[in-house]
Amino acid sequence: MTEITAKASSKLSKKEAKKIAYEKLSTALAEYKNGVKGKKFTSHLKKASKLFAADIAKAVARQKQKIQKPAKIKAVKNNLSDQQEKISEAIV
Repeated sequence: MTEITAKASSKLSKKEAKKIAYEKLSTALAEYKNGVKGKKFTSHLKKASKLFAADIAKAVARQKQKIQKPAKIKAVKNNLSDQQEKISEAIV
């Protein structure tokens, strides 16, 4: 599991997210495995992890975009405002 989380930190694909979700769901729902047949339990876990993986991968991608964009915009705005102040001082 450590290999999966190490890879997930750089870029999270749907396949990796599916593996992580499957492992976490299987450990969390281990006590219910006895009440349901084994194959049925694993197939339902696979379906659930597939559904979660698509949303998790999209959410991670959105968070990375939101984090990166404001930093770049602020740097550009600060440079433009500094340049405009220098130009207005030079004119006066």
